[in-house]
Amino acid sequence: MNQKSTLQFRGGMFMSLIPVAIYTFSCIYLFVICRAFNMEALAVGGFLALLIGGIFCKSYQQFWEAAIEGISSITSISVVVILLMVGMFSALIKLCGLSNGFVWLANATGIHGALFVAFTFVATCIVSTATGSSIGTMFIAFPIFYPAGVLLGANSMMMAGSIVSGAIFGDNLAPISDTTIASSSTQQFNDGRPADIGGVVNSRLKYSLVASSITLIIYAIIGGIGGTYQGGKISAASSPAPLIMLVPVVVMLIVSVRTRNIYAGILTGLTLGTITGLLFKLFRFSDVFANHPSKNEVTGFLVDGINNILPTVALVISVFGIMGVLMRAGMLDYLADRILASRYGKTARGTELIAMLGISLITIMFGGVTSASILTAGPIVNKIGHARNIHPYRRANLLDGTANSLPAIIPFMSVFVFIGSAMTKLSPVIVAGGTIYAFCLFLTFLVAVLTGWGRRQEVPESVDKLDETVEI
Repeated sequence: MNQKSTLQFRGGMFMSLIPVAIYTFSCIYLFVICRAFNMEALAVGGFLALLIGGIFCKSYQQFWEAAIEGISSITSISVVVILLMVGMFSALIKLCGLSNGFVWLANATGIHGALFVAFTFVATCIVSTATGSSIGTMFIAFPIFYPAGVLLGANSMMMAGSIVSGAIFGDNLAPISDTTIASSSTQQFNDGRPADIGGVVNSRLKYSLVASSITLIIYAIIGGIGGTYQGGKISAASSPAPLIMLVPVVVMLIVSVRTRNIYAGILTGLTLGTITGLLFKLFRFSDVFANHPSKNEVTGFLVDGINNILPTVALVISVFGIMGVLMRAGMLDYLADRILASRYGKTARGTELIAMLGISLITIMFGGVTSASILTAGPIVNKIGHARNIHPYRRANLLDGTANSLPAIIPFMSVFVFIGSAMTKLSPVIVAGGTIYAFCLFLTFLVAVLTGWGRRQEVPESVDKLDETVEI
């Protein structure tokens, strides 16, 4: 390989991991020491990692050429474009106050104790699937559901855990989730096409349903143990009207899965959701789009959606920059080749077990920031999975399912747990202990890997056999 294709680092190829180490340190500093939970700070950590890491490369110019190459890759551009459009739909659902509709439903049916914990899990699953944002869902759900649950006799640990569990469920399954987009986009078919989001979600559903069903049963049985029912009613303002927004959410999901085109799904959901919200007076037209000449600004949920997703986009760009450096330095190929040459890497089962272990370690290192860990592990999983003929859907599911399970709720190293702890004043250990879905999802995928359940191979296209050069 020539000098242009391979980055040379002072001290050897392993020095290319310095940007990863710096980013990991920034995650630990922000989450553990500063208790800061915003994507802007994480993005700063990513770009600082690139700025500082380039110093250890023999050519600072070639280092940034590699970083820009990673940022401008088709995978990176696809993720960024989809995230920007997803931001608008997510803002629409948040504007309508869907969670308040579920509060009204619980209050109207008289649910309390363990059943309220189970109800909260289901409601939070729906909200997170509709918005595609786990962290956003937690900030919405905790102030509404947690105080009500404690008042209605729920166990505080299980109540907090049910909200985190529901948030993770949507992060794992929603077609508009950043992790779903990242896990799909990083896994490619034999012809180089990224795995389509609709197909990935359709194949992922069985894992999510198994894990969530077990979780729901556990919450319904033990969710009220130790709680004290005070006989009160939920004090949050609630109304059944927002529940109508489930219609555009369901339609969006159906269109995305059936057409296997996330763009068509977002367009359908955004259009139907806007019309529905206006007809049922959940918001005014000025909440969609409004011009304020006196303030020299344009407002509305469309603008808010773009603004809210920009920090995540910045984080994604920085991570893809780091991936470009690792790719050009040969580090990703080196790691993949070592895995394939190992004893466990000889079989599909062994390769999947190694993938689960690697994804887990990276997610823990990144403080439970699952989108970043999936983007980091994605290229390696893509190569080793392709070598063992594991279908891109399966690889994407393994990536997302593992990252959004136990590794994402390690106490003192998890953004999910820290947010739950900050909003409930409970110990991080208690919040993590109540996040039953993360345990169930990890065990579901572990069983799937060990037994081969859901594993499928990618059959090469017959046209590939014609890809030969004939000299005359």
